[in-house]
Amino acid sequence: FTADEAAGQGKRGVSVILVRPETSPDDVHGLIASAGVLTARGGATSHAAVVARGLGKPCVAGAETIEVRPDEGVFHCGDITIFEGDEISIDGATGEIFSGSIATVKPSVKDDADLVTLLSWADEIRHLGVWANADYPRDAQLAVAFGAEGIGLCRTEHMFFEPERLSLVREMMLAAHATIAIQEGEEAQARYDIALAELEKLQIQDFEGILREMAGKPVVIRLLDPPMHEFLPPYEELLAEVIELRIRAAEPDVLQEKENLLSAVNEMRETNPMIGMRGCRLGLVYPEIYIMQVRAIMTAATQVAAEGLQVRPEIMIPLVSLTNEFQSLRETLEETIQAFRAATGSTQAYSIGTMIELPRAALIADQIAKSAEFFSFGTNDLTQNTFGFSRDDVEAKFLMRYKEAGILTENPFQVVDEDGVGQLIRMACDLGRGARSNISLGVCGEHGGDPKSIEFFNTLPLDYVSCSPYRVPVARLAAARAELKQKGYPLRNVATGS
Repeated sequence: FTADEAAGQGKRGVSVILVRPETSPDDVHGLIASAGVLTARGGATSHAAVVARGLGKPCVAGAETIEVRPDEGVFHCGDITIFEGDEISIDGATGEIFSGSIATVKPSVKDDADLVTLLSWADEIRHLGVWANADYPRDAQLAVAFGAEGIGLCRTEHMFFEPERLSLVREMMLAAHATIAIQEGEEAQARYDIALAELEKLQIQDFEGILREMAGKPVVIRLLDPPMHEFLPPYEELLAEVIELRIRAAEPDVLQEKENLLSAVNEMRETNPMIGMRGCRLGLVYPEIYIMQVRAIMTAATQVAAEGLQVRPEIMIPLVSLTNEFQSLRETLEETIQAFRAATGSTQAYSIGTMIELPRAALIADQIAKSAEFFSFGTNDLTQNTFGFSRDDVEAKFLMRYKEAGILTENPFQVVDEDGVGQLIRMACDLGRGARSNISLGVCGEHGGDPKSIEFFNTLPLDYVSCSPYRVPVARLAAARAELKQKGYPLRNVATGS
């Protein structure tokens, strides 16, 4: 019922299912150590689902029929009560939860000769590339094993969420915020610089590992994207701690430290952080963070290239909605890269592009394409921003009622909305290619691994789709099937015979 307990049990070799009301970035270490995850809130693109899918773990998110009480180590489902230590099984495809243990089989692509043959036929037919979303070297290794032709999304924030790094990231964020206060300026700047230097060393190791595994295949690395609050302790928990310390008349220094932290977190809180200071906005306010990441990318790429391997780093600026946002950050990053080249003699090639995840960005794609060498469509955020739906809330709140009433035929967070989101992607592709004929175009949202969505994407001038490593084989087959259908070949549904 807690990430810490799941991590501890997992390290001891126990097969653990982490059960939470919902997960947050603080829970990543528990997710990594668990065999699966079950949450009462959330949906197909919630934090738990996205992280679990990337790790290849089953996840049931948004099971609102269960009541989770972590403090008591128990969850209820109607008249059934499950205690910590009880055995359960979950089916991440159907959303079913079973009491007791059910035997499972781990699939293997390379050991199935017939599947290998079928996938090779699919690769000959499809024209749409299939890349993978991968955040760690182990993900990249798995992606290549499943046949991925590149990495379409490397989410650098996932590298920061591991427990031993989170404290360092928090220090960086708090120090960055404090640098704008005159009375704390110099001291905060020193702490900020130290934290950035330590994180740069870790990022270099991360990028080296991924670039080695991909061995010449393109790797799209997204610069830091999430809102700042995701790296900080929850305000409500800190407030409770401070109140308790006051009641207990704690040591003045201890109380002062917690009160300072509470004050900083309160100042950084946002009413709607998912459309607040995140993505490129964070990079523009605190450019040192993006400068550190780009320097780490170029250092890692240069070092791996020196080993005799080809490397193709592509740097992604997230959440752009204004041409000036992209151009300003591109200038900053180019200055960083040129300074790196001058200092090291490196001639390492690179490209800089952006993620199209806001409707305005799609509408002005021709303007952005004049400065961007690639577009990657972040369909998760593009969907929520187009509909005005919160992807963390609506699946559990009203989306099922919409489907039952026929208001929606599909969950737009699982199957791309062709009439709305799809047309924005089509428009951005056409505008982008019109302004830059050789621009690279891909999809890196969760829809990139969905067969129905891939069928639609195959009708667009896209170069590739990118999905979880575990969904790569399905995406390869789906891309081939979409190509055959588009060319007019009759396709038979094996399940129904139609």
